[in-house]
Amino acid sequence: MSRSESNNDKKASGRQGGNFKKKSHARGNAPLGKRNARGNAPIEKKEAPKRPSDPNTMRLNRYVANSGVCSRRDADIYISAGSVTVNGKPITEMGFKVKLTDEVKFDGRLLNPEKREYVLLNKPKDFVTSSKDERGRRTAASLISSASKSKLSIVGKMDNLTTGLVLFTNDGELTKRLTTPKNGLRKIFHVELNKNLRGEDLLKIKEGIMVDESIVRVDDISFIENASKKEVGIELKSTRNNIVRRIFEQLEYEVVKMDRVVYAGLTKKDLPRGHWRYLTEQEIINLGMIR
Repeated sequence: MSRSESNNDKKASGRQGGNFKKKSHARGNAPLGKRNARGNAPIEKKEAPKRPSDPNTMRLNRYVANSGVCSRRDADIYISAGSVTVNGKPITEMGFKVKLTDEVKFDGRLLNPEKREYVLLNKPKDFVTSSKDERGRRTAASLISSASKSKLSIVGKMDNLTTGLVLFTNDGELTKRLTTPKNGLRKIFHVELNKNLRGEDLLKIKEGIMVDESIVRVDDISFIENASKKEVGIELKSTRNNIVRRIFEQLEYEVVKMDRVVYAGLTKKDLPRGHWRYLTEQEIINLGMIR
């Protein structure tokens, strides 16, 4: 190869007089296959913004699932079978949307579309369990205000001096079942008295003690291991108000501290004082088995 031929091969740019040109995709120079009918490069169209969903409507299967009847997948099956009515009319259409003001029934039972939520709080001392307090005291509900947008109510009652487990939920049916005396929910309290509990008084409580002309029976009572005789653990199922305090007052003891450490199978494990957590699926199932 001659020197002149070698020099011609090295010319790579138009600036140097070569034949090689870089591809340009500027408008008007787009590849033929990507041009429009006029030979110009197409202009990309911007997608129109999506309209925000109406917060006052929801899909029927979600409505049914939120009511606690079943999952969304199962709700579709029940809907297609005609088991769900909206304002008195059976709806079998998939994806049907309902208003929150509509009357939706499943097998004749009126449904509530609000998602059921369950929050367990380890209540500190000096927090009242009523939703509002005329004396301006702090409420237990204020401690779980960030847990849900729904209005959650406490299950049962607890005085402001008692600490420990309290359950909040918007599940009215569950609340009714848990607070029915016949269900006999298991509760365990760690109690500290103003003086040592005598052995004979512990035996009286074990055998059943009369409070306000009615016998109160406990499931168990014992001294706390490696603690003074002032501290006892007491297990019972009674739903009577302040019954633990009243048991000891009957025997002339004063309760200095009282902590509910177990409630309906729920425990304080990994739940510091003043903190809350959502119930697990299994815990919800277990509570649902209480009839």
